[in-house]
Amino acid sequence: HVQLVESGGGAVQAGESLRLSCVASTYAYMYELYCVGWFRQAPGKEREGVAGIDIDGNTDYVDSVKGRFTISRDNAKNTLYLQMNSLKTEDTAMYYCAADRGYSGGTWTFVPMYKNRGQGTQVTVS
Repeated sequence: HVQLVESGGGAVQAGESLRLSCVASTYAYMYELYCVGWFRQAPGKEREGVAGIDIDGNTDYVDSVKGRFTISRDNAKNTLYLQMNSLKTEDTAMYYCAADRGYSGGTWTFVPMYKNRGQGTQVTVS
């Protein structure tokens, strides 16, 4: 089990940027074994995978954020990032980071099912 804490959310105007961070409470040699990613949930909507990154650094994105969002990880700091540029009103949601050792790839569709997840950080775009 790993604890995850997100930060970096906020309220911005359409077209602006935000950078989300997620710190994991585990040893670095353990963290690098996890597939990690971000998913989001807007009020009244299903959870939606946004981006994933596997242990080799391979990334995957849902089509709606390709070219605008970038996921990255710093294993030495046990930290996952999501750089969000050109934000749109439809990006408004609670964003969660998630981690799991039971997957071999960082496919975005699986991220909402990862066993470990944080409490979320709100992103509001107007």
